[in-house]
Amino acid sequence: MDLFNHEIVAYDLRLSKSGHGVANHYQALRNFQKAKEKRGYKDLETILHSDQGAIYTSQAFNAQLDSTIKRSMSRKGTPTDNPVLESLNGWIKDELRLDFNLKQTNDVYRCIHDYVKYYNHIRRAWSLHYKSPVQYRTELSFN
Repeated sequence: MDLFNHEIVAYDLRLSKSGHGVANHYQALRNFQKAKEKRGYKDLETILHSDQGAIYTSQAFNAQLDSTIKRSMSRKGTPTDNPVLESLNGWIKDELRLDFNLKQTNDVYRCIHDYVKYYNHIRRAWSLHYKSPVQYRTELSFN
């Protein structure tokens, strides 16, 4: 999430038969780094916030981070460590369940993709003067 306009910049969704999906996490990190570069943030410090899962705390995962990515991790049982992303996760879960009928869909990937498009381009936010994230960014002449 870009905290300037609350736009969802990148996301990743993958199936994992084992429940761990170590390779999935590495691919998600690579996708995150590509999205960061595409957005023009390649040389800017970026915060990657995660929980304390075994993958995120591993030396192997952290060795994959470039020097501009700063790690941030919630302490156990403290969602207030990153309230912006924690509240975003709550909104996404509620809106996917209530407005996008996630439980009734056969294509979870399409549902998530449609939601991110809706969130970035249509959903208006009070904190952005009732504009969508993309509208707010473009009206301020940031591409």
